[in-house]
Order: sequence, then structure tokens, then C-alpha cells
Amino acid sequence: MSNDSYIHKILSGVPGGPALFVFHGTGGDEQQFLGLGRELLPDATIVSPRGDVSEFGAARFFRRTGEGVYDLDDLARATTKMTEFIRAQVRVLKPAAVLGLGYSNGANILASVVFADPALFDAAVLMHPLIPFEPQLAGSLAGRPMLITAGRRDPICPPNLTNRLDAYLRAADADVTVEWHEGGHEVRPNEIEAARRFLSAQLVKGA
Repeated sequence: MSNDSYIHKILSGVPGGPALFVFHGTGGDEQQFLGLGRELLPDATIVSPRGDVSEFGAARFFRRTGEGVYDLDDLARATTKMTEFIRAQVRVLKPAAVLGLGYSNGANILASVVFADPALFDAAVLMHPLIPFEPQLAGSLAGRPMLITAGRRDPICPPNLTNRLDAYLRAADADVTVEWHEGGHEVRPNEIEAARRFLSAQLVKGA
């Protein structure tokens, strides 16, 4: 599959440096997290695809039939397509590390890609993910660094499902960190700071 299979934006970084793939939430686009990606990792190449599904005009990465009710066939389609898109970008960029950050629907597609190809990302940040199904892991996550951020009053991604995902990843021996705030589905400064620390630590480990 082509590395142009999604409408996307790229901010070039230091040649041979890390690549950070960023994934927007429902209604966002390829611009949503470009600036944040650059702020978090100034030397990285930032790759930001736009979801190819429209929900009443709002871009998403896969279809759903209701809040928290996923079209699992379309999720499988989107996961395969996104995995191939990322692999194609990595072949071109040849980065020192492959990192991911997604919010809400973007966190969900990132998580699904991680489940499908655990070796593809060196580390991932899942901001307000919602995984209302039992993941099928196609490989090992042992030692893989994962950051989950969440709101304790999030009506879209309830804390019990965040805790279930945390437990699932820990049972798969991933190296999981969870950052909470007391609000809802919004991204708060402590999450951004946690993502900054987490991503910077991965680069230090890889140096």
C-alpha cells in the first residue's frame, strides 16, 4: 500500500531522527496535532494522517454505529490500511525510533495498530482511548512502553474501560504508565506534560 493512501501532513525533522505519528480525534484533521507533535519532540519528523471515514462531515479513522459501538469489520479494514501506511512511511524515513500519539478516535486506531503489529511502534501515547472489546494481540508487547492518559469523569471513555485496558496491557507485559486528571474528555496540561516526559524518555533510552 502507498505511503500516500491517506491524506496527510509531514513536518520534517532531523534526518535519521525519530518519527512521531499523530492521530486526531473525531472531527479533527491532519493539522490537529502537528503543532503539539513538534512541541513534544522538536527534532522528530511528524506524520499526521487524516481519517478516511466521514461521520456527518466529521473525519474519523473507522466507522461506528453509536457512541462506543464500533463497526468491527471497518475497524479491521482501517487497521490493515493504517498499518500499511505507517510501514510505508517508515521505509522511506528510516527513523531512529517509531513513536505514536493519538487522542480519542486517534488513540483507538493507534491501539488497534499496536495490537495488530506490536513491533511496529517503539512506544505509544494513548490519550482517552476507548477499547470496548477484547483485543486480539498478534505478537508480544513485553517491555513495550505505553502511556495512557484519561479523565476520571470522562463520559465518552469511562474510567472502568481505561482500567480494563491498563490491566490488559499489563497482563501482556507492556510497560504501562497511566496519567489521570479529574475532568472529562478534554486534554489537560498534565497529560501533555506526561506525554512530553514519556516521549523524551524513550529517546534517551534509545540513544
